[in-house]
Amino acid sequence: MSAPIRVAVVARSVFPLHGHGGLERHVYDLVRALSGAGLAVTLITREPQARPGAPVSPADIHPDITLITIPYRTFPGAGRRGTTVIDRSTAYPLFGERAGRVALDLVRRGAIDIVHGLGASVLGYARQRATTTAPLVMNPQGLEEFGATDPSRARLKRLAYLPLRAAVRACARAADRVIATDRSLEPAVRAHLDLPAERVVTIPNALDLHWLDGLATRGDGARVRRGAGVDEDEVVILSVGRLEENKGFHVLAEALGALRDHAAVLAGERWRWVVVGDGPYRRSLTRAIADAGLTPRTLLTGRVDDPTLHAWYETARLFVHPTLYEGSSLVTLEAMAHRLAVVATNAGGLPDKVVTGRNGWLVAAGDASALAAAISGALGPGVDLDPLGGRGRTMVEQEFSWDAAGAATIRLYQDLLGRRRN
Repeated sequence: MSAPIRVAVVARSVFPLHGHGGLERHVYDLVRALSGAGLAVTLITREPQARPGAPVSPADIHPDITLITIPYRTFPGAGRRGTTVIDRSTAYPLFGERAGRVALDLVRRGAIDIVHGLGASVLGYARQRATTTAPLVMNPQGLEEFGATDPSRARLKRLAYLPLRAAVRACARAADRVIATDRSLEPAVRAHLDLPAERVVTIPNALDLHWLDGLATRGDGARVRRGAGVDEDEVVILSVGRLEENKGFHVLAEALGALRDHAAVLAGERWRWVVVGDGPYRRSLTRAIADAGLTPRTLLTGRVDDPTLHAWYETARLFVHPTLYEGSSLVTLEAMAHRLAVVATNAGGLPDKVVTGRNGWLVAAGDASALAAAISGALGPGVDLDPLGGRGRTMVEQEFSWDAAGAATIRLYQDLLGRRRN
């Protein structure tokens, strides 16, 4: 029996040590999938900011992994999660230099066969790639640093992100393979990172359905809505995400404000827009909701735990993701896994997931009128959303589960290691 593949996964963040965003959940699920398949996994990440210097157990993620944490030196005003532009363009590349060197040392000591980096986290390894024997797989994730969603600030934002873009490109140039998380994102990955097609492979971000299916039932959904004061006969329109301008929740507020008075389907219904998540745009979104006359019809829950979030999925009737800029969108996959029909924008990797007429409606990003029309159509008289939700669940099972994505990742490792051995 051959020895297990020894992989170093290098990432800035992982759940539950650093919050609950898309990157954090992806790294958590990736590490668990690889370890569960018998690979020897070393995870290199930053110390938890909530408890710097405190002991961290690998069992927080998976009992069979080796966990290495290193300091992440951020700057005043950068935010607890390190999501500001200044943090991502300064502290993040510096972390990538240190974390990549940790991976480099492990490779040179013969402890690691392959390195899998997320974003700029493997910069120190990429700079020495020509001197090492272990292949490098790199996943650039959402590529937010290559796109600006607000035209009035696009030039300034692009200038601010220049150091991070340089770091990500350096990692991509050194990589043996670069992962695109959706087929629709492949052209953007090749263009932004200046890569030939043969070095880009698509492996979708995915969900652990075994874990997800145990989080909440319809009964839990009924309880969470009662606890929030949402009546049983109110239609729940659900949105989930970090409250940032690029998520487009203000555009959805405009769309729902128009429907409130001008669409009989919603004007005659009792409905509530529930937004799960928190972030720096909350105050601005609250103003947009008030300006649209939606305050009595809107519930901003703030950040919630996993069982509560998934209880909301269970009690919702329609999921709406109005994002202006997106990577892969795990929250849309979660909604599909809960058999919800989806209205989403054509941003990022969403066209790989939402197909108009199959499992929902796809509209242009930033178009409030198109969002309003799609929601009105979805909740119109005689529309049965259950078949669309069922087809969404089937898509997740077949294309976006970790059973499929984990196997594809391991095949990529085997291919790269096989090429080197030959």
